Amino acid sequence: MKKILITGGAGFVGYHLAKLLAKDSSEVVLADNFFRSKKDSDLDKLLELSNVKLVEGDLTDSKSWEALGDGYDEVYHLVGINGTKLFYKIPHEVLRIGVSTTMNVLDWFRNVNVPSRPQSKILYTSSNEAYASALEAFGTLPLPTPENVPLVIADTYNARWSYGGQKLIGELFFIHYSKAYNFRMAIVRPHNFYGPRAGYDHVIPEIVGKIGAKLEPFPLFGTDETRSFCYINDAVSAVKIVMESEKTDGGTYHIGTSVETNIGDLVNMMFDMLNWHPEQTEVKNSPEGSVKRRLADVSKIKRDTGWQAHTPLADGLRKTIDWYLANPK
Repeated sequence: MKKILITGGAGFVGYHLAKLLAKDSSEVVLADNFFRSKKDSDLDKLLELSNVKLVEGDLTDSKSWEALGDGYDEVYHLVGINGTKLFYKIPHEVLRIGVSTTMNVLDWFRNVNVPSRPQSKILYTSSNEAYASALEAFGTLPLPTPENVPLVIADTYNARWSYGGQKLIGELFFIHYSKAYNFRMAIVRPHNFYGPRAGYDHVIPEIVGKIGAKLEPFPLFGTDETRSFCYINDAVSAVKIVMESEKTDGGTYHIGTSVETNIGDLVNMMFDMLNWHPEQTEVKNSPEGSVKRRLADVSKIKRDTGWQAHTPLADGLRKTIDWYLANPK
């Protein structure tokens, strides 16, 4: 039986990943301090499983790692502050938590865990935000975007890039620590994962809430922007496959779909699904630094692991909307 650690395990991706990993009868340990995530009925149900446990602690404190022990076969480093509003509101904390927990997990992994499990592997969840501002900075970015594009921060004074900046630094840490200390690792870059229990500060749950409130005029932001939305069940399956494959050792992999969706079309689809259309809309500009287009090249992960997303946007959107209707903010 595998022993697995998920940092940030009570969050959106961590929760769904833990559900998937627990099905294999692995011993799954979730580490979280509930800075953003919440102890809700979904998490309570997960923790009722005999092979899933929670360790609460502030992973920015190096001493907190002592409570996690060692002997893990797999370590998923997911911890971080996500949500675009928070990038603007508390960029200093986005940076502090992202960088300090990454340094701590790498030092703990090489000094404590690897000696007890020499073949153990650690995975870092980076982000498309690490390269996304190339379009703003230079007016060009290959679409679909492959993994080997330059990582770019267009404007260090724009708080938006606090998240992308610490992810860029995190990738450098993982690459060069693993080379220096000879341990197994992989990096994934999520592209607009969505689904139940994703919090309330992302585009889909925000739209559900506004439709539920029947706002008039209905505010719309960035309707000309595009994203490639990847349903969470597909996403965590990809994360798991990258961890488990020896082919991915030392590599960086984009996780997403090859379908580019216009935000305006997404909103109209949700109006239809929820059977309500506003009489008037008010189109507003996105915050400065917002990315106009985002589409991942996912050919590398398909080539090396065989993974590809299977959930159509309409199906995933329906499941997501149903959850948010049952769990309003």
